[in-house]
Amino acid sequence: MLAEMAFNTQDVFVADRFARWREHVLRTYVPVEVDSDHVANFAASQRILDLGGVQLWTMEHSPMTLRRAQKPIRQSDPELYHLSLPLRGTMGLISSDQEAEYEPYDLVLHDTSRPHLIRATTSHSEDTILGTGLFIPRKLLLLPQKAIDSLIMRRLSAREGIGALLAHFLTQVTRDAGSYRPDDGPRLGMVAVDLLSALFARALDAGNSYPPESHQQTLVLRIRAFIQANLHDPQLTPRTIAAVHNISTSYLHRLFQHEEETVAAWIRRQRLERACHDLADPAQRTIPIHAIAARWAFRHAADFTRAFRSAYGMPPKDYRNQSSQHCRADSC
Repeated sequence: MLAEMAFNTQDVFVADRFARWREHVLRTYVPVEVDSDHVANFAASQRILDLGGVQLWTMEHSPMTLRRAQKPIRQSDPELYHLSLPLRGTMGLISSDQEAEYEPYDLVLHDTSRPHLIRATTSHSEDTILGTGLFIPRKLLLLPQKAIDSLIMRRLSAREGIGALLAHFLTQVTRDAGSYRPDDGPRLGMVAVDLLSALFARALDAGNSYPPESHQQTLVLRIRAFIQANLHDPQLTPRTIAAVHNISTSYLHRLFQHEEETVAAWIRRQRLERACHDLADPAQRTIPIHAIAARWAFRHAADFTRAFRSAYGMPPKDYRNQSSQHCRADSC
């Protein structure tokens, strides 16, 4: 399973819960002041999953505020972008001369290098706030700094398009964390960054306002996100991808010249990784291997077996059996 850090105030004596929560926030986020009008009955739980350099967090808690001041920033700044996705309750964010409020399924980006105040509140019918999001090292987002700065605190929708795809990815990885292997973490982190970068590129609609190399990079990110969303489609080929993005097939191949793999090789690896995950999933043990192969657009079982053996050093049946044995040994 993925490396995980978890905290729940239910595991702490009532009188110590808020103090322990404040300590936990300082240890897992950045130096901030934590306040709440619900100290006496404060409740909170948090999970943080390690996705390589990226961390995926999910948190449910009583109303509270987090204040990040200038002095702590000078003393300690991990230079993180903080992506938040409220799922229940509302989140107010104040930074410099900006102030905004976000409803459930509004995505918002802010920066640990800037002073800010986060105020999480509930409606009359709710007791706790629920949210998820990412901690992302600034160096991992490849868009121009000026472009990212223009997105700080901008409301982005997670109700449709790439935003909805990103929201689904975050909640699904959290829900299925136990079925992934530790070495899946960095790959999942890369997918998260690709989806986020594609969402930003769409929001910016950069066009020709940035250098050609920046425009090409954002286009590659959009294409990767499109591929991720359509891996199940047998008609997903370089020709169809190029047509959807209004570029020629030859230009698509040129875009991937500077990537680690050709576009076709990247599609195949992504499909194999999805199939690999499904084969190792205890909940899918009864699904025939050929059905899993077809789910990820491998039309012929023999082709799937050859590709899987080449990538993982064993046929899919042996991989499933080996994963099942490990799972029983770990009492999963």
